[in-house]
Amino acid sequence: MTTPLLSLQGLTKAYPGVVANDNVSFDIGEGEVHALLGENGAGKSTLVKMIYGLVKPDSGRMLLRGQPFAPPEPRAARADGIAMVFQHFSLFDALNVAENIALGMEDPPPMGSLASRIREVSETYGLPLDPYRTVGDLSAGERQRVEIIRCLLQDPKLLIMDEPTSVLTPQEVEILFETLKKLRSEGTSILYISHKLEEIRTLCDHATILRLGKNVGECVPAETSARDMAELMVGSALQTPERASRAFGEVALDIIGLSVPSPTEFGTSLRNVHLTVRKGEVLGIGGVAGNGQDELLGVLSGEILTEADAVKMAGQPVGRLGPTARRRLGLLSAPEERLGHAAAPDMSLTENALLTGSVRENLENRGFLKWAEARSFAERIIEAFDVRTPGPENAARSLSGGNLQKFVIGREVLQNPEVLVVNQPTWGVDAAAAAAIRQAILDLASKGAAVVCISQDLDELMEISDSFAALNEGRLSTPRPTAGLTVEEIGLMLGGAHGMEVAHV
Repeated sequence: MTTPLLSLQGLTKAYPGVVANDNVSFDIGEGEVHALLGENGAGKSTLVKMIYGLVKPDSGRMLLRGQPFAPPEPRAARADGIAMVFQHFSLFDALNVAENIALGMEDPPPMGSLASRIREVSETYGLPLDPYRTVGDLSAGERQRVEIIRCLLQDPKLLIMDEPTSVLTPQEVEILFETLKKLRSEGTSILYISHKLEEIRTLCDHATILRLGKNVGECVPAETSARDMAELMVGSALQTPERASRAFGEVALDIIGLSVPSPTEFGTSLRNVHLTVRKGEVLGIGGVAGNGQDELLGVLSGEILTEADAVKMAGQPVGRLGPTARRRLGLLSAPEERLGHAAAPDMSLTENALLTGSVRENLENRGFLKWAEARSFAERIIEAFDVRTPGPENAARSLSGGNLQKFVIGREVLQNPEVLVVNQPTWGVDAAAAAAIRQAILDLASKGAAVVCISQDLDELMEISDSFAALNEGRLSTPRPTAGLTVEEIGLMLGGAHGMEVAHV
């Protein structure tokens, strides 16, 4: 038996009220792509943080090529050949690519030499980058290239990737996979975390499954179906969302010829957008990240104000109304960014439930907050959407990303909106949770709500949407019935090749 690159032996880490990792052991071989699978809150993030030196285990040990390995900080892990590409990018928009990469280096070379090295490495691995481009002007896929090249310049032995394809187009995913296969062929090991199980089957050699902090098994992804892997993760049969036939009612939300400049320097302005959604209808809006999704949600939620009649709800002009006034009318929203936008990180779940639920759930009276009712509302969300947390008094930042996502979506759905606008509703959640969230959206539509679902997950949009439109450079294509749309047609729409399909442009 050859010595594994990294051996984890009995790693345990507990926090107040929860055991994140419970005696976890497995090996990662040299030149192996090893998947780490599990539900939200299963302990994946804590485990990779221990490998990367961000968290110290309570017990257990790690061996790197047979030698004791216990990095006290990420700098030490990097020095030993461990690199990590995080799910959330840590880049400065106002700096260029080379400047951002230099900030992550212990002893960066002169900028000219670094720029040459970036060009060389990026072209070698099929991820071309201009080192002098401003990061704020890059697409999400290009930003991820910056993070990857930053890691590759370290010549890593092990590359950890956390949800690396969540913001990529299908074409960008193919490019990334070619890069990872090249790295594998050169002997680099990769620890790959993703909820996209078909990707796991395509790319990974082995998989370790965590459930409630424990290693509950391993499999060879190519020999295991996506459904079987999902059921190993959750420990039960996977429920598939069911669509009930429904008739559409009157127009619930209407936008006519809306053009709005982005409120941020590196955002995307909306240009002549037309959009109509009827009661009981789910409109899916696809697009590569950075094409105006945040701006569109801002306009619909009331965070970005427009002319009064530019946005209408059931025929009533609401363009000048802010989020609270729109919530009172029944227009609710859930933005993409969980921490800091959808939820206040240091506030408890009870307080976060109160933030958006106070009007429709009657959680205040003449300026006084009804804390018992707010706590009860938070508990209903936690139970209905299976949010893994010790209780409603825990801070939002203490939840895993997927569990916080379930809480944010559940908070809006349980308020029975007339119109719900969601951006990336299942971003970073496991297969079972994604199915539950999609079912909740379909059930909401069946009750007569109009839903606008903005997502980069095309499978998701095809599964729940009645009609589909593509957002590209701030323009929205004419919505088309989802039934009958081909992948090729969708790809062209996403790329902006709509031709006459772009509405009124």
